[in-house]
Amino acid sequence: MTPPLVIAVDGPAAAGKGTLARRLAAHLGLPYLDTGLLYRATGRRVLDAGGDPADPAAAQQAARGLTPADFTRADLRDAAADAAASKVAAIPAVRAALLDFQRNFGAAHGAVLDGRDIGTVVFPEAPVKLFVTASPEERARRRHAELAARGASPGLDEVAAEMAARDARDAARDVAPLVPAGDAVQLDTTGLDADLAFAAALRIVESIQGK
Repeated sequence: MTPPLVIAVDGPAAAGKGTLARRLAAHLGLPYLDTGLLYRATGRRVLDAGGDPADPAAAQQAARGLTPADFTRADLRDAAADAAASKVAAIPAVRAALLDFQRNFGAAHGAVLDGRDIGTVVFPEAPVKLFVTASPEERARRRHAELAARGASPGLDEVAAEMAARDARDAARDVAPLVPAGDAVQLDTTGLDADLAFAAALRIVESIQGK
């Protein structure tokens, strides 16, 4: 029996991986999981309790207490959630608590999952792995526009600095650092709109599947 198709889409923030992964999932008829929401929701639960997202005990407790309602909150995409997610994601106990959830989701019926360690840790055996990136300047511009559309008004320089700090934390953490899997195909979306990025990704997927 052919195992369910799992597509791993990794990359840094604002590279376009979420939009791309959702479109791939819809096109291929696969379930979609934004694994970043798991860490954002965990960080938010810690903040709600008045705790420090960098505190391992508080973060692990929050991760184990997640409910479906935590993933539908309206405040999972702001700057505070970004920073909290990056801090809890660096804690090994948190990543361990959320690992089974991700693996069970993908193993059941196949899936497209996007995150930072899908192809290296969660599904290292995934037959299709994409690492989506873009220039730091383009990523900062996209995130700035996203925040402005929600009514937030940080300066572009502030957004760029926060993203650079998060990139550094994600790349330097001891557990599941942000690095491309050895067999991942890298896709640079700088200068590509959503349609062009999707077309390029679909070509990669179909090439790997031999279509």
